[in-house]
Amino acid sequence: MSDPTTTDEPVGAIVHRLAEQIPELVRSEMRLAQAELTEKGKRAGVGIGMFSAAGLLAFFGAAVLIATAVVALDLVLPLWAAGLIVAVVLLVCALGVALRGRNELQQATPAAPEHAIAGVKQDIATVRGEHP
Repeated sequence: MSDPTTTDEPVGAIVHRLAEQIPELVRSEMRLAQAELTEKGKRAGVGIGMFSAAGLLAFFGAAVLIATAVVALDLVLPLWAAGLIVAVVLLVCALGVALRGRNELQQATPAAPEHAIAGVKQDIATVRGEHP
């Protein structure tokens, strides 16, 4: 019986075949990465659209609540004072949210195509002769 890891093919032929296959392998891994990122982009687009619609509805709801707060304070204070108090509270809240958002953005990392990266690592291990 012959050993399945050996071949009768000359080393030059193996190297030539490998040199022909590596560019196609790289191209296929790039296509896989592009497909993964496209799919993630589509899902992100749908999610962003839904969050936008929810944000718009929440904006209108918050506007009604703010107007209600001004009207309620108008019962015990002059209208200008009620409006001023509500405006100051809103601006302080906006500052807090903006600072928190800035911190979150600084910690964000871009998405990576996991399947393509795993495939490239496996290809490198195969070329090196390592068996996963």
